[in-house]
Amino acid sequence: MNDFIKNMSVILPSYKPDEKLLTVLDGLAEKGFSDVIVVNDGSGSGYDGLFEKAAAFPGVTVLTHPENKGKGRALKTAFAYCIENRPACTGVITVDGDNQHHPDDILACCQKLSENPGQLVLGARSFSSDQVPFRSRFGNVMTRGVFRFACGIRITDTQTGLRAIPAQYLPLMLETAGERYEYETNMLLEMKTNEIPFTEVTIRTIYLDDNDSSHFNPLKDSIKIYRTIFAFLASSLASSLLDLGLFFLFVSLLAYFMPESLWNVVAATAAARVCSSLFNYLVNSKKVFRSKNRTSLARYYVLCILQFAASAGLVSLGAFLFHAGSVGKTVIKAIVDILLFLISYQLQREWVFKK
Repeated sequence: MNDFIKNMSVILPSYKPDEKLLTVLDGLAEKGFSDVIVVNDGSGSGYDGLFEKAAAFPGVTVLTHPENKGKGRALKTAFAYCIENRPACTGVITVDGDNQHHPDDILACCQKLSENPGQLVLGARSFSSDQVPFRSRFGNVMTRGVFRFACGIRITDTQTGLRAIPAQYLPLMLETAGERYEYETNMLLEMKTNEIPFTEVTIRTIYLDDNDSSHFNPLKDSIKIYRTIFAFLASSLASSLLDLGLFFLFVSLLAYFMPESLWNVVAATAAARVCSSLFNYLVNSKKVFRSKNRTSLARYYVLCILQFAASAGLVSLGAFLFHAGSVGKTVIKAIVDILLFLISYQLQREWVFKK
């Protein structure tokens, strides 16, 4: 284990730290970590003395941003430094500098990585305790639920900063979008997109002074995080709106030719679905799932046929039961397609565009 630790680099992004930064470095040294990269993310001249003390620790390298660029950029700076200057590095461990990660837990993540060299290790906190600040508990529950639906990833702690990353994934992490807190969320999305295996280690849940030392802005940074996640769904939602609008247009036009026929629902559904499905497939394959699976087109249209049949059948049944006109049929279709959308998205993610 000691030999494994020697080839591990601990990365510690830091912005306007206090003395707890030195406490973290003391704990790392006691556990045998001999290569620590601290990134001063534009803290300002008032913090130079503290970073000078940090640099005096054996094995500590301090990298400095002239101005604040965000946690994501600080991590990327350290990743790039490791790639260029640590050719024998087997992996890195990202740690927060506010002493909320216990040295034993950092060591446990390192141990887990040594046992599973191809897997990314996440330190997972428990959020059930009353001592956990509300904003942290609420934020994790919401993000965890969205991740489970949008990405199919079951992650206990989506906001953890304690992560052990094999060196082979560092180039990919450098290419991952995001400069601030949303970057850590994007890392998890890249794990799903690139099928990177991961495992979790249960760690202590430590919040000091109600987490007042955190520079995470609950409103501004949450918007960035959820915007990133819901961008993953934007194509499907846009296609649904396009399909709904085209359906209303076609069913209104066909009403002049087949005013009392239920076949106008089938025809309008088919015409709208052909247009919206082509749009949806192109965007999903190129931008959303970034799939190069050559069978995805055939699978996609198998799903489209099944979804078309379900939509047309359920809308026709609803229109017959409620004697609905054009507006009523559109409302029924909206309800039906919301339900089918939830099913379709899961199937696209796990079957159509699966690598």
